[in-house]
Order: sequence, then C-alpha cells, then structure tokens
Amino acid sequence: MSINKNQKLSFYKPDYESELRIPFIPDGVSAGFPSPAADFMENNIDLNKELSENPLATFYIKVKGNSMIDAGIEDKDVLIVDRSIEPQDNKIAICYIDGEFTVKRIKLEKDCLYLMPENSNYSPIKVTEENQLIIWGIVTYVIKKM
Repeated sequence: MSINKNQKLSFYKPDYESELRIPFIPDGVSAGFPSPAADFMENNIDLNKELSENPLATFYIKVKGNSMIDAGIEDKDVLIVDRSIEPQDNKIAICYIDGEFTVKRIKLEKDCLYLMPENSNYSPIKVTEENQLIIWGIVTYVIKKM
C-alpha cells in the first residue's frame, strides 16, 4: 500500500544556539480597531524557545503535498512537531506507516484506528494488524507564508 507518493516530509531540528534576535511586540496587534501598540515597545523573541515546550523532543517538518489543506496545512508549510505528546483521538500527527511518513488526523473508533486526510480528494487510511504504524509526533503549530 502506498500512502501518497506525492507527499514528502523534510525534517529539521531547531537551532537553539542561534543568536538571531527578532523584534517582538508582546501586547499583540488589534484585529478590530487600531491601537497605539504601547508606543512600539520592542522586546526580542526566540521562536525556537517560544514554540517548543519540550526542546529535546521538538522538530520542524516541511510539508510537500495537499492532503491536509482543510486543516489549514498546505504545501511548503512548516509544522512544529512534539514527539513527547501522547497521541490522542482527533490530533494531527506525523505517522510512519509501512515505511513512509505522512501527516494525518488520528481517528479512533471502537477496535479501529484511521489516519484521516483533510482533503476530500484523499481516502482515509484504515490501520489494520498488517500495517506497521508508529505515531512519530503530534503537530503543535503550523508556520505558513502568507
């Protein structure tokens, strides 16, 4: 069984030694009426530290493919994945099934597990005893270019 030959994932480990400092306005930005943004007070943010609760178990993964577009995950997005989070029903996970990596939503039913795409052009993957499955990590954030 081939999961999806068009979808490839590229894995990256965060660089926690980086000295790059990105300006950060901690008060947020209004999506309603404009606000003075606290006189443009600037702090710095390290996205590696901000977006990973468990640095030793966190990876960045670049998506190639569109099987998860209805979940807001598109081609070339970068996923932040935490390997220390326990898999649960309805979570989006990086799965290693039958020798291939894929990103899918976990769906647990009585005596059955499905890996669900979020695109109607793709079929759910019913996991059976014949499959070799490892839930590699849980997606915690999606970084995308606008």
